[in-house]
Amino acid sequence: MKKVGLFFLMLILAVSLAACSSEESGTDNKDGETAVGGELQVAYNAQPPTLDPLLTTAVATRDVMRHVYETLVTVNQKFEVKPMLAKSYEVSEDGKTITFELRDGIKFHNGEEMLPEDVVASMNRWKESTTLGKSYFADAVFSSSGEKTIVLEMKQPLSTALAMLADPGQAAIITPKEINEAATEQGITEYIGTGPYKFVEWKTDQYVHLDKFTEYQSLDSESSGLAGKKEGFVDDIYFQFVADASTRLSGIQTGEYDIANAIPFDNAEQLEANEDVVNHIDHNGFNGVVFNKKTGFFADVNARQAVNAALDEEEILMASFTNENFYELEHGLMIKDQVEWYSEAGKDQYNQNDPEKAKQLLEKAGYNGEEIVILASRDYEDHYNAAVVVQQQLEKVGMKTKLDVYDWATVLQRRADEKAYDIFVTGFPTEPIPAKYVFLDSANQWPGWTNSPEMDQLLDQINTASSQEEAQEYFAQLQEEFYNYLPMIKFGNKTTITSTRSNIEGMGFLQGITLWNVQKK
Repeated sequence: MKKVGLFFLMLILAVSLAACSSEESGTDNKDGETAVGGELQVAYNAQPPTLDPLLTTAVATRDVMRHVYETLVTVNQKFEVKPMLAKSYEVSEDGKTITFELRDGIKFHNGEEMLPEDVVASMNRWKESTTLGKSYFADAVFSSSGEKTIVLEMKQPLSTALAMLADPGQAAIITPKEINEAATEQGITEYIGTGPYKFVEWKTDQYVHLDKFTEYQSLDSESSGLAGKKEGFVDDIYFQFVADASTRLSGIQTGEYDIANAIPFDNAEQLEANEDVVNHIDHNGFNGVVFNKKTGFFADVNARQAVNAALDEEEILMASFTNENFYELEHGLMIKDQVEWYSEAGKDQYNQNDPEKAKQLLEKAGYNGEEIVILASRDYEDHYNAAVVVQQQLEKVGMKTKLDVYDWATVLQRRADEKAYDIFVTGFPTEPIPAKYVFLDSANQWPGWTNSPEMDQLLDQINTASSQEEAQEYFAQLQEEFYNYLPMIKFGNKTTITSTRSNIEGMGFLQGITLWNVQKK
């Protein structure tokens, strides 16, 4: 079958440029007049397990609440760190101290001004609640100095600290001090941020309603990714949770929905023939299977290596995305465009499709006919289709399997139970630095429960490297060790299709859709 690497990269570049262009010109419609008002009905494929970004890595939470919450620093379309609620930042010569100057006049959605004590309380909760915070900032101290200054002091230099603070996943959101202090293990109960949209209502299994924040203080800099200018043109946004792909498909065609995400790839051509609908194709990280390494059969690395030998990644990708234009066979954790990170290390262990080797490794692991439970969800059709093929390929090498299919919120719950499964299928966004891949660091204790002192040491060496060249050398070693230890198996790079009605302008995409700067003509 034809390989698509060059085409894929050209496609992503073209789409990225188009996205940037639409963002830069997203304030005027084709008639040169700004379209203000109205509401957006967004058909979203999955229910968020919580609206507290600190408690989950679920993309549904991230995509909805990025419109409500903001962080001190964020990332632009090129994953470069840029100020957001901070006006500026400065890193000390020894790399142990970062000083942030806060912007003036920032208000929370409750009308109160953002103060240094709000920021300190927010950052302390972030470092105590998130995997990144607990792993890399446990001994760090956030404090205020004066009326507009926040100081981060670390015991050791951390060259990737700013990138971690800008993480779009478990974002270091800034909320009022009293909300942080009232938070429990179940998270916060009031969703008050500084973003262009306010939280109004969450009806479980139905929708989240956001309302324009009229006192929002936007930056004047160029809009790019999650950075720069954000304008709330529409009055209301409804994230309608529509797990059924055919319902999202029909709704975007009839106009019931203005935007629909996760459009099935085999329906792309059908929508392209509809002049009232526009398809947006964006690079969207990669999918893979994550092993339960804490208990059960896959606690043995030989068992994990057996699965890696058995899988035919191209068959999995074709089943997931239906067309070779929508995926790329690629082994690397960092994409080729990330020239400061990309490595060929481990490539020889990717896409082996070697059933005989798999059987030998199963025998070495002492496979005894145990039932292998695979968790998956139809909320993400590409996840489900991949799981079906993985199941078939494992059964071909003599493994007994069971496919447990749930809604995505239930998968998120069950994957945290070490006794509930052996493998789960999920996706990961392209991250700007290796440390943000939650499956690499043992300290994260993320579902699947990585426990690799070798990878932990290499991550520490990357994060404390004195130069990017040194960090890249350590990353090559890390990627090689990744394929030796196998916390998960990457299928390959993927795209996603988000469809809009033709009267929608200005939608952006970075690890998910952005709806500030969107106009409804």
